[in-house]
Amino acid sequence: MPTVELDLVERPFTERGSRLLVTAAPDGLRVARAEYETPLDATTELTALVVHDPAGRLVPVASTTPSELAFANGVSLMFADPSTLVIAGQHAHASWRLSDGTAQALALNGCHVLVGPPGGWSEQAVRTAAEARWERWFAQMPAVRPDLAERARMAWWTLAVNLLPIGGREGLVPSKYGYVGVWNWDALFHAVALRHASPALARDQVLLLLDHQLPDGQLPDVVHDQGVLAETTDLPRSDLARLTEHVGRANGTALSPSAVPVTKPPLAAWAVWKIHRSDPDLPFLASVYPKLVRAHTWWFTASDPDGDGLPEYLHPYSSGLDDSPVWDYGPRAEPPDLNSYLILQADRLADIADALGRPADAAEWRARAAAHTELLLAKRWDGTRFRTLAGGSPVPVRTVLDLMPLITGRLPRAVAAALEQELRSSHYWGEHPLPTVPFDDPAFDPDAMWRGPVWLNVNYLLIEGLHRSGFTTTATELRRRTLAMVRDAGGLYEYWNPLTGTRATHATSGFGWSAALFVDLAAQPDG
Repeated sequence: MPTVELDLVERPFTERGSRLLVTAAPDGLRVARAEYETPLDATTELTALVVHDPAGRLVPVASTTPSELAFANGVSLMFADPSTLVIAGQHAHASWRLSDGTAQALALNGCHVLVGPPGGWSEQAVRTAAEARWERWFAQMPAVRPDLAERARMAWWTLAVNLLPIGGREGLVPSKYGYVGVWNWDALFHAVALRHASPALARDQVLLLLDHQLPDGQLPDVVHDQGVLAETTDLPRSDLARLTEHVGRANGTALSPSAVPVTKPPLAAWAVWKIHRSDPDLPFLASVYPKLVRAHTWWFTASDPDGDGLPEYLHPYSSGLDDSPVWDYGPRAEPPDLNSYLILQADRLADIADALGRPADAAEWRARAAAHTELLLAKRWDGTRFRTLAGGSPVPVRTVLDLMPLITGRLPRAVAAALEQELRSSHYWGEHPLPTVPFDDPAFDPDAMWRGPVWLNVNYLLIEGLHRSGFTTTATELRRRTLAMVRDAGGLYEYWNPLTGTRATHATSGFGWSAALFVDLAAQPDG
């Protein structure tokens, strides 16, 4: 069975459904627990785990695969179940320190629980079960080209280990390193890949959000172990402190002290329709359609403070673009992506209505998409670009969001061609496109999250948009360069430096939507 070698740094030894992470440290192995908004240093179960042979010599780790962490003398760590990490072997000694500093030691003569509830386990039974679990999972991976297979297997493993019980379902968290909850936007991108293995699991990612929909129709930003994050009073203090570093710094406009809704860009109907096309399920469509309509309507009733028919983001986190330079001009902003998503959503709601045998609804949604496109053009297209507003005024900074109206597939040919030409210009088109801020903009920073690095979700959406707008050659080339960048960079990162194509300085590893969208792009036919 093809598998993945884990380095115990970017790729910890862990298991689907488990909060436990085994990583390497200078003094041995560490076992910590992944929890929402909690650093691993605060959830350490044990540290300095080492193995010695009967003569007292230190035994190194020989290999780590998804099913087993093996020391050179046959001692192994394995998951008996998501809560239970065992150590198994003969004629060896293991030692470690508990989180309070207490030293522990064990003479190995079978299979012992290292972390988890007491119980008796058979080494061979644990190994056989673990190997079978991972064989079943990798067997579900969609086929990809041979040159993409190694990175695709890593991505497929990432999706499995990031699955945790969250909010009453099995949710895929963005990363066990610091992102232990189900984020709204991420869940929808995760569903795109999970539909290849388990459409039911993909549907659960959407249902996790809809289960926690607010009475006014808003979808929460995060579903986590303690509840949801749906407004600014729910934010951790560290987030508030970080936001003050850049929000409004160009003009001094501060964050509001009162509660503000926090959500993520509207793509739920887009994800639902992708899942349905892979695995038609009319009862599922019928059950989610009213909730999707309410979520769509929320943007127009609760997130359009100037009443011009073009909703805006009321908070930086609602955009998913936490530190984008558009927020330098204030905590409210209207980049062109939001209304582009809403147009796309209206068309997908039309598709869902058609599938449910509701032609009048479908016609209304398509009419709304057309009218919304006309309004976006009339109010935000200046003849050369779609303008971004902050607090009602245009901002000078340019971002890749200026190109997002391509995803609608509804732009006049001349406007779409102008955007495609800009995308292919030296402002954006390098060996590793697309930077989130163009190379020549004064705000460009290749390592600062949304101020320059490449993000897979942006590229993925624009690849779709280019196809939808008739620019197949550019879409194909953007897909090729995106896949090559991820293949060659060494890991599934949160974002990439667009100058080098390598991991950006502060990007986390094992990132869920990077894994999900890489798999989906790699599974698409070439050409």
